[in-house]
Order: sequence, then structure tokens, then C-alpha cells
Amino acid sequence: MSRECGHFLELVDIDRVALEEILGLSRMANLPRLLEGKGVAMMFEKPSNRTRNATEMAVVALGGHPVYIAGHEVGLDFRETAEDVARTLACYHSIVCVRVVSHATLVRMAAALDAASSSTRIVNLLSDLAHPCQALADMLTLQEHFGTVHGRHLAYVGDSNNVCRSVASAAVMLGMKVAVASPQGYWLSDSEIDAVRRLGELAGGELVVTLDPREAVSGADAVYTDVWVSMGQEDEERERRAAFSGFTVNEDLMSVASANAAVLHCLPAHRGEEISAGVLDGASSLVWKQAENRMHAMRGLLAWMCGARLATINGQHP
Repeated sequence: MSRECGHFLELVDIDRVALEEILGLSRMANLPRLLEGKGVAMMFEKPSNRTRNATEMAVVALGGHPVYIAGHEVGLDFRETAEDVARTLACYHSIVCVRVVSHATLVRMAAALDAASSSTRIVNLLSDLAHPCQALADMLTLQEHFGTVHGRHLAYVGDSNNVCRSVASAAVMLGMKVAVASPQGYWLSDSEIDAVRRLGELAGGELVVTLDPREAVSGADAVYTDVWVSMGQEDEERERRAAFSGFTVNEDLMSVASANAAVLHCLPAHRGEEISAGVLDGASSLVWKQAENRMHAMRGLLAWMCGARLATINGQHP
């Protein structure tokens, strides 16, 4: 494991140069088998379709051995503390990928490994605060579609959740304008808005927030949405459905975006709620490319964490 690479818990853990490097590696058809003979743990407190399959296949592509661990098998902070789980997994694995309920769990696991001077690194597969691996796949998808994303306008419509935070962070780091439309009470916090804007300063990225979906989507090159009710929020379902009325990404809303604007959704999707079936399954939808790119982006991230750099991979170019 490359010592120069730390844990990957949020987008702020890397800079724009590293982000571009990871995306470049993700576009490479063949990467060295940098995980040959090494284990990668994948612990899931929350279930997932795309994240598990993407991560397992990315590890296999790099020659590693993925080990899936369901949350109940270790019982974080019930059977063992998060710190003890991290130290134990580091005995066997070069990278520990974790999908957790609370972001604080990831921070504690990373701190425990740092205190032990372990070379094993933690990767955030999802937390309540961030979903950085999803954001990598999203930026890879947009780059493939547009060629370059600098100066492009990305609209995000819906709950300013973990996906929104990570997508906005990655997008402004690449010089995009991001317009987020959420109903009152579901916005990014002032500190989160400030943090995203700071990330965009060097690259010329911009973040604006609004209560009006049409304002956010007007002239947008790409429109992104996510479910209104995430895992663990089921008791808020009625309240959320009422709050997000009028925030559906449908044909009417897309009519104010730029011609042939791309559509993104991290899935799973609820057709007729946050997005209409016609838009999700329409010609402008990139959602299945996004799903595929979860694997490629994870492959690029893991390779980067193992020390791979575009300039040193024997004449191969993305």
C-alpha cells in the first residue's frame, strides 16, 4: 500500500490533481494487478446492489481477493468496537472498504489504524455524511459523455443528502457549476455549503442553492436526482413525500434544461416519485452507464491507493 495515500473517507481527503488521476486510471482498460495476493475487506452495515458488485469486481480486476462481511457478522460496537474490528481486519487486508450507518464509525476505524501505524487504508463505501465512490463514478460518466466537464452546469434536484454533498464536492473540484434545489429543511448546512465552495475555488467551480427546481435546472447540461426517502428514513416517508412535491425530475422540468441534457440517478430509483419513468428510461439517461462506472471508478481508486499513477504505467494512456 502506498504510504503517500491516506484513507478515502470524503472528497476533501484528496485534491483536484488526485481526483483527475483517479478518473484517468478509471478510464484505462487494463491496469496492473496491483492487488495480486492481497485481501480487500468489504464490510456492509447497509446492504447494496451496485456497491458490492462494483467493489468485488474491481478488486478481482486488480488481482486481489475480496471478502464480503455482513454487518451482523462483526456487530460493530456490539460484539467488538469499531477500533478493534479495524485492527483485526488490518491483520489480513491491505484495504478495508466499509459501508456504514454513521460516518463517525469510519473516522474511528481510520484513527485506530493510524495510531497503530498500519499501512491498511479505509475506504468509505457510504456513510450518512458522504458517498465519495458514487461521486467518482458520476464524474467519470460525465467526462465520458462530455469529454471535459469544466464550465459545465450540473443541476441536482432533491434531498441534499450524502450523495448530493459528494457529487457537488467532486463537480466543483473539476470546475463545474453546481445548482442544488431542495425544499426548505432539506438543504445543505451553511458549513457544508462553505466547504463545497472552498473546494471549487482553485478550479473555478461554483455552488448555488435554491428552493426552485426550475431555477436550478434552467440551462443545465446534466440533471441529477436521488430518492426522497433513503435507507433508515422510512419513518419520515409521509413527511418527505409532502415536502418534495414538485421536485420530480420529469419531462416538464427537463424542458428548461439545455437541449439533450444528460440525466443521472445513483439508483435505486422510484419511477413516478423523484423521477418520471420517461426521463429515467429516456434517451438522455446515463443511469446505466453510471452503474457500470461504479466498477471502473472503484478500480481506478484502488489502483491509485496502491500507488498507480498515469505517468508511470508503461506507456498506457486512458
